[in-house]
Amino acid sequence: MSSFAEKKSTLIPIGQHQDLTILRHTTVGLFLGDEEGDEDVLLPNKYCPENFEIGDKLNVFVYRDHEERIIATNLQPKILLHQFALLRVTSVSNIGAFMDWGLEKELLVPFREQRQKMEEGRWYIVYLDLDKKTDRLYATNKIEKRLKNDLLTVVAGEAVDLIVMKKTDLGFSVIVNQQHEGLIFDSEIFTKLNIGDKIKGYVKQIRDDNKIDILLQPIGFENFNDPNCELIIKKIKAQKGLLPITDKSTPEEIYKQFGISKKAYKKAIGTLYKQRKIILQPDGIKLV
Repeated sequence: MSSFAEKKSTLIPIGQHQDLTILRHTTVGLFLGDEEGDEDVLLPNKYCPENFEIGDKLNVFVYRDHEERIIATNLQPKILLHQFALLRVTSVSNIGAFMDWGLEKELLVPFREQRQKMEEGRWYIVYLDLDKKTDRLYATNKIEKRLKNDLLTVVAGEAVDLIVMKKTDLGFSVIVNQQHEGLIFDSEIFTKLNIGDKIKGYVKQIRDDNKIDILLQPIGFENFNDPNCELIIKKIKAQKGLLPITDKSTPEEIYKQFGISKKAYKKAIGTLYKQRKIILQPDGIKLV
């Protein structure tokens, strides 16, 4: 691989999907351009659609190929610029580790961007960044430096996208909306989590130090519009009016039945009881 010499940055940004217009057809492929028309990029023949017309728009991913040329592709990368993903190391060389990210040219993690020496065949959560001096994409697994909690873009109660980052003494640390770090406490986890899992979650609260507490189920409301209340009512009806689950049932039993924590379950049951929708019996919950 060539050394990291300085390269001129492109006007068409690399490392992300974009809609580009077909400008002309050549023997090597289609040349695409943006609305400004200041620069074009090649979509090689192997990526070209069978049917097209000059002026059509194509959604492509732009990056540097093996020869360091800026090209477009219709292949789907597993990670985009300024995002996190779990990727596998395919080989290690004298300049760093190479990862499979879904494209023909593999993604380099330079040694200086490795938190610990990466090993072939292992999986790591990495962040895709752009070296402004060389105009090359690279990955780093020093991911804590890329997570920012000083200025939050989420609020309590909001649904968020999560990537499970690592196990801690308190629970699981997660990446929130590809921007922030959050925590799911062990006491509020009722399903198996694996590093790299992409899941949905909800912001439970934001602490004074901007730390984010995350739940895996919606936060219940003190009214019958709580989706947990509706879920419980549907389950009771499906069981012909009596559901053999009580407040003495284990958290695992409750999660298997409803997909929510025991705390959320008891809160919903309390709401339904106050509204006289249910009767609490020793052998279960009965619909009024």
